[in-house]
Amino acid sequence: MPDCPDIRVRPVDASLRPALLELAVHEVQYDFVGHIAASLADAALCEGSEAMAILRDGEPIGFYRLEHRAGSVADMVFERATVGLRSFFIDARWQGRGLGARALAAAMADLVLRHPQVRDIVLTVNVRNTPALALYRRAGFRETGGLYHGGRSGPQYVMLCALPP
Repeated sequence: MPDCPDIRVRPVDASLRPALLELAVHEVQYDFVGHIAASLADAALCEGSEAMAILRDGEPIGFYRLEHRAGSVADMVFERATVGLRSFFIDARWQGRGLGARALAAAMADLVLRHPQVRDIVLTVNVRNTPALALYRRAGFRETGGLYHGGRSGPQYVMLCALPP
């Protein structure tokens, strides 16, 4: 029988922080996603930023942030209600098992339920981060046609996805 764990997401609270601080990515991935401690601290300071845990059978295996001020992600103005996705990652120990796609689907479903006014989700992804590009394209994200040059590791595609009604 194939391993079919329960993948869910939920806002970070004090009970999740210790386990989240144990998460890490492969060293080469730090060019694309920062350390979790810095991201958690930044989310706590940034108005409109919501830290989210990715859970596998109730245990944290990943993290992302929702930015309710989507312009902070891509330095753009959006016509429809849009939220930004930032710092999405799966812990290195859990990568390569298809959990990223399932976690992204859970994140989008959660967004629709908890924030029904939001119509689109935007993110930036480094042009060199081919695994993430493939994941986001499979999930329905499309490049907007421009590049964002504000990242610390070089140019990034701006990608947008419409959420289901």
